[in-house]
Amino acid sequence: MQTGSTPHDDIDDSALGASGALLPEIWMQEGAKRVELELARLLCTEHDGETELMAAMRYATLHGGKRTRALLCLAAGVLADTPAHTLDVVAAAIEMMHACTLVHDDLPAMDDDVLRRGLPTVHVKFGEATAILVGDALQAHAFLTLARLDAPPENHIALVRELAHAVSAEGAAGGQAMDLSLVGKRVELDRIVAMHRMKSGALVRASVRMGALCAVADDAAHAALYRALDHYSACFGLALQVIDDILDVTADSAALGKTPGKDVAAQKPTCASIMGLQAARRFALDLLRDAGEAIAPLGPRTERLAQILQRTNAYLFKHAPSA
Repeated sequence: MQTGSTPHDDIDDSALGASGALLPEIWMQEGAKRVELELARLLCTEHDGETELMAAMRYATLHGGKRTRALLCLAAGVLADTPAHTLDVVAAAIEMMHACTLVHDDLPAMDDDVLRRGLPTVHVKFGEATAILVGDALQAHAFLTLARLDAPPENHIALVRELAHAVSAEGAAGGQAMDLSLVGKRVELDRIVAMHRMKSGALVRASVRMGALCAVADDAAHAALYRALDHYSACFGLALQVIDDILDVTADSAALGKTPGKDVAAQKPTCASIMGLQAARRFALDLLRDAGEAIAPLGPRTERLAQILQRTNAYLFKHAPSA
């Protein structure tokens, strides 16, 4: 394993818990800020030339968002003693790819939304053609960022493979295609779950695995580690989407950051519409619990991964309280 400078050497003692670890709200805020600074550095407007492309790419990546996938990468990196700067770069690449999927999902030919993170979507602000190019360019820049990482060749290959798989026909692209194919149809819950695991869950899985893959190979010697991380990711990624399904019905645009009620209006089957709100809520809570149990055997170094679950649990209780 590699070691590197800790990202909080100059943090005031009041930000530390009894164990000496950073309090959840502190490390999450600090981690998100570091990744956003890295994104701003990597997506530099001086390369924009005579177009708005880079400005639109920065708009898609730098204006809001909970940075959940970046934080998952940072949290998993603790298990591998990955240096902070390496994690920041990898997390920035993941956020670029996430932004790419959101920009394309919002397009009129896809989910046709006008709000994202509380702001006009990229195609509304910059035009549909530019939005398509933004998604394309962000995907390319995500891989360029990984390619330029100061790491051994085998790490590069593992990271690129993981991110590519997450957005392939077996991941986000395939999940979006399935989502579009289910509109207006009566389907079983397992079809919705399979779609969610591809459309959004695959990138969650990659985010966790990439934090560890920076320094620890996915081989026989570390099989238990990756089994636990994959189980955590499968449960957490699905929980996020179930919560999103619930909030589409119960929350307003301020809480969602996007247009509420679109799933119902578009006749899209969801976990909430099939199970009912209260059953879907219990399902999400069970998934969050199972995710925590999956990493518990790995010991105290999974604390940050567990704290992300706790934050999500609190978010669900705040925006979708029990009836």
